[in-house]
Amino acid sequence: MSSKTRAVLTAGVLAVALGLGVTAQASAGAPRSVAGAPADNITRIADFYGAYIDAESDPDGSGDLPTALRAYYIDPTYLKKLSAWEDREHADGVLRAQNTPLKWKVTDSGTAKYTEAVVTLTWSRNTTTKLVVDMTRSTHKIIHIGTRGLGGK
Repeated sequence: MSSKTRAVLTAGVLAVALGLGVTAQASAGAPRSVAGAPADNITRIADFYGAYIDAESDPDGSGDLPTALRAYYIDPTYLKKLSAWEDREHADGVLRAQNTPLKWKVTDSGTAKYTEAVVTLTWSRNTTTKLVVDMTRSTHKIIHIGTRGLGGK
């Protein structure tokens, strides 16, 4: 492999890795930093929502990326339930909507048996919705998305 090809490949891998991490935008103020860890479920939920929303809002068409992200982050058993919900509701089950939000935020809501996070989706300046996302601690897979968590919160 030539060094030019290796440099292009490395840049592409870096771009994908950064795209799947919690996103941060450059600002005119002080530099911002974002940290995460693959073993941390809150990071994983934020990574999933960030990448999923980016893929869904891609003006060139999202292609197969949303499907691949679902397969990677969501438990296969829950993926079937999510698909049934989407068929019934005619909406995206990950976002619980027919369109794509402008912003997202993930907040740890915590439980003992699994991780529960509140995902706040911003649709416009004054419109947000909150979803509760549950993820296993062992497999790091999403096992529930809804307005209430598995624990009833």
